[in-house]
Amino acid sequence: MDFRFTDEQEAFRKEFTTWLNTTVEEINKIYSPEFAENPESWEAEGRDFQRRLYDAGYSGRHYPKEYGGPGGPLEEEMIILETLEAICPKNRMPFFTTMGLIAPTFLACGTEEQKKHFLPRMLDGTHIWCQGFSEPNAGSDVVNIATRAIRKGDCYIVNGQKVWSSYSHMADYAVMVVRTDPNVPKHKGLSYLIMDMKATGIEVRPIVQINGDRNFCEIFLEDVEVPRNMIIGKEGEGWKFALATMAFERAMGDVAKASFHSMLLEKMFERSRNLKRSGRALITDPRVRQQLAQCWIEVVVLKSHGYRNFNNLMERGVPGPESSIGKLLWSEMYQRLTETDMQLQGLFSQVMKGSRCAVDDGYGQNVFLHSKGSTIAAGTSEIQRNIISERILGLPKDATRAKKD
Repeated sequence: MDFRFTDEQEAFRKEFTTWLNTTVEEINKIYSPEFAENPESWEAEGRDFQRRLYDAGYSGRHYPKEYGGPGGPLEEEMIILETLEAICPKNRMPFFTTMGLIAPTFLACGTEEQKKHFLPRMLDGTHIWCQGFSEPNAGSDVVNIATRAIRKGDCYIVNGQKVWSSYSHMADYAVMVVRTDPNVPKHKGLSYLIMDMKATGIEVRPIVQINGDRNFCEIFLEDVEVPRNMIIGKEGEGWKFALATMAFERAMGDVAKASFHSMLLEKMFERSRNLKRSGRALITDPRVRQQLAQCWIEVVVLKSHGYRNFNNLMERGVPGPESSIGKLLWSEMYQRLTETDMQLQGLFSQVMKGSRCAVDDGYGQNVFLHSKGSTIAAGTSEIQRNIISERILGLPKDATRAKKD
């Protein structure tokens, strides 16, 4: 497979990069407060940035025109994702779930009415979406979902609790996996609802993470009314659509994560040139050079796998189980990469943001702490290995899981 881009595609990359650098500079002049300290500013910045992407024709580049997109090729969408993650990962975070998980699920699985109504509002920044999958007793094992939705007239009445829902404190809408039938096998009793996050009976509580971020939240649902037409597919098909959403989360992230990790690696190379140990630049130490080389190899492997996933996506329209390989690669590599960075910084690795002695204002420390949740989010590494073994390699389920199923 040839992973090189054409001259026209590279010209598009240059055009978009020029536009993005100018736009980010303009936005940074308007929104100065740090998002962790001022989430309202971060939300406004995210909506502004998404609107600018849309107005310039870069939002949902491959989405058909009838759904609000420019109707461009998927390769240009890949170029946009790579560039966004390399230059301004923070600016796109409020819309990461919306554009990375929810919009592609709607495009692949929604009705014509749902796609024409919701997709343009996702692309232009009008609506931020969140995902209501995980619960206190149903994390990677989604089939254990206990949140109930009971039909009453023209509505579903929803009661339950969701957790680890990114950006739900900003969200206008959510996709919720709920249990509509408790009397059938677990995975057959789930449904996939669209929920207005401003509806009565919804309480959102942000969770402060180990690095100080507050983008994860708990959602408490008490007698929330959801119109019956706000369902994707039919009752009992929620498991199928949940799998599609999780596959998009894993597959669409490969190329973007590789770009983000390349940016982290560039920072590590720069620090290795500037930081000294025993009077010599770290980059001159053969052991350090070997560590950096190993990190570079892993980034290239992830990027190549991401390109392969995009090729499969162009052929199938939806990601396959191979997306679990990429998720396993980037999440565990993220931890190794940031741990290597902390080793390179030596005693300075203990100095956080705000200290005059912090290296790069503590950026490396922040992502190091953030990386610790990467092997849990979007399905644990154990879950990914099970998917790879069973759905790609064709190996049998282990005796414990087979008996449980």
